[in-house]
Amino acid sequence: MTQGIAQVSELFKGIQPSAIRTAQIKFRKRNEQDKTAGKPLTKAINVAIGNVSLKTHPLMTQRYLNPADKDLRLGDWRYSETVGRDLCNETFINIIRSFLPDKISQKLKLFAFTTDGSSTLMKTAMLGVCGEPGKNEKPLLVIDPIYTNYLSIAKETGRSIVSVRRTLLENGKFTDVSVTEVEEAIKKHKPGALVIIPYDNPSGQLMRQEIINEYAKLCLKYKIFLISDEAYRGLYYTSESLSSYSQAPTVWNMTNKEVAGIEDAKIRISLETMSKVFNACGLRMGALVTDNQYFQEQSVAFSTTYLCASVLDQHIVESLHSQTKVQLQAWVAQQRNYYGRIMKQMHADFNNLLPGIVVSLPESSIYSVVDVRKIAKSCFNAKDFVDYCANLGSVEINGEKLTLLVAPMAGFYKTNPGEDNPGSTQMRVALVAPENEMLLVPRLFAELFKQYEAQRN
Repeated sequence: MTQGIAQVSELFKGIQPSAIRTAQIKFRKRNEQDKTAGKPLTKAINVAIGNVSLKTHPLMTQRYLNPADKDLRLGDWRYSETVGRDLCNETFINIIRSFLPDKISQKLKLFAFTTDGSSTLMKTAMLGVCGEPGKNEKPLLVIDPIYTNYLSIAKETGRSIVSVRRTLLENGKFTDVSVTEVEEAIKKHKPGALVIIPYDNPSGQLMRQEIINEYAKLCLKYKIFLISDEAYRGLYYTSESLSSYSQAPTVWNMTNKEVAGIEDAKIRISLETMSKVFNACGLRMGALVTDNQYFQEQSVAFSTTYLCASVLDQHIVESLHSQTKVQLQAWVAQQRNYYGRIMKQMHADFNNLLPGIVVSLPESSIYSVVDVRKIAKSCFNAKDFVDYCANLGSVEINGEKLTLLVAPMAGFYKTNPGEDNPGSTQMRVALVAPENEMLLVPRLFAELFKQYEAQRN
């Protein structure tokens, strides 16, 4: 591809697509070339990115089709305040409260800032807690493997990330990270914040409330922020009692009784989104919620350059404002039951079709990790396999030419130069395609893996 006579920046020259988008971009080029050449087109089942195919909440669909705001209906589409519309911010806070005991919910004072999706919120939060670019001061402390966007945004903004690591065992479970390990990392790196993902992406680990409380105690002790990415709140698939609390784990389900000083410390930040639990990825709506009014105000001040989130989309979010705690929890339970069933079937099928494969059986979220370290030939690279599936591979099923797009996991680990990356043999599978397609994923993966290994020297 020619660049033209003007030169792009060094940043643009070195940039690579996100690990969750790479396969999709390459597959698009493949079909464009095949179409030009008059060749039959291949259909891809795309489980590389968490682009949920379940139908969005019906109230949101109704609001989209029939706006309740008279001004919007009449074509008065002006900016909102940068902080977002009051009703939209209240909706995000109401959703949080629906997962809390009443005695905690009633005492909690929260401040919200609506913007266009969680990735923007990650950037805002990162800029608000980390040190100056390029200085490695006050880095962000994360738990590997971590959602790849955190690593990408840190690189984009020049902020530092440090990590403690989980390991995927042969039984498909990730090891736990002890509170002691996290404390040692805090003492060593002096981060500005600890990031947790209670319903974890990509590992699928479910963080129990007791552990969240212990992490909060560490953040209090060392006077750093606790950022909780709660995009998948309520999506858990374990029959055990989650804790002594009756609600799903969250950074907001604690008081001074459990974590002395937490109510006045003002260190909690949660990242909220409509994308996953409410099946509205394309809406691109999220909120930063915090108990620290100053942090919220400065987040808004930073974001005034970007004006505001879409007023039309905020109005769609507001359709959930009147939903009760019972109604919201019933909706989440419906999603939870669906994903839990699909996950069990996928886990069984992967193990039956590829004996020796390591495949996680998640306790939460909507992702599974597959690791071919025991069955692949030496020097296997997940990125190369993903490229093969996107560029060349295909399997004919019921007369249809299919391929599979998954996400290589190397981009989910924070590694140092010369250090082995566990993600080199791992791939993330998002359980987001329609059910009939999801049931084909293990078969497609197995056959494409065998094809790829057969042609590899």
